[in-house]
Amino acid sequence: MTEQLGVRTRVTVPLRFPDGYATTAEVFTFTGLSDGLEHLALGLGDFQNASTPLVRAHSECMTGDVFGSARCDCGPQLREAAQRITEHGGYLLYLRQEGRGIGLYAKLDAYALQDAGLDTYAANRALGFADDERDYTAAAQMLSALGVGRIDLLTNNPDKPSQLRDHGIEVTDVVPTAVHAKPDNLRYLRAKVTHTGHTIALPTAA
Repeated sequence: MTEQLGVRTRVTVPLRFPDGYATTAEVFTFTGLSDGLEHLALGLGDFQNASTPLVRAHSECMTGDVFGSARCDCGPQLREAAQRITEHGGYLLYLRQEGRGIGLYAKLDAYALQDAGLDTYAANRALGFADDERDYTAAAQMLSALGVGRIDLLTNNPDKPSQLRDHGIEVTDVVPTAVHAKPDNLRYLRAKVTHTGHTIALPTAA
């Protein structure tokens, strides 16, 4: 029997980031999500009264979010999103889609191929995966379960608003994230711009 889509639990969690920034989240879990994964929604700021909540659909990145890896920009984007959404009011959707949907071990395998000269997308393809295997159906379901049908979306990835709109979410504005470029991730960021049209204004002299 298929579980009905809905909010499963809601709990208050104080958050503190390594640089000292602190905020408080209302963390929501769900039943009936299409992929059966344990995705979270963090309500930040005055999310309940925001006329158009600011939302980030952030894909889990253990290496970047937890260990501070400089090979990507995921950790800094997560930190930025927490503050910007707190200030505006909205939701941070934390999606269990490690490695653009290929999983942690495969992502590390892809890192090894990148060290041998492939870019991040070519490495995925060499392992038998698509460039990006993420599906935002569950993200749209989470928003629907929260009673949110219209959002501003914090992203540089054109695929996210496209998929959310296809699933009935009205994306009124796409708000770019900051550019978190460092020597260790410039090649990765350039690949995102070249292959999938991410709107990242990279330093021209780098």
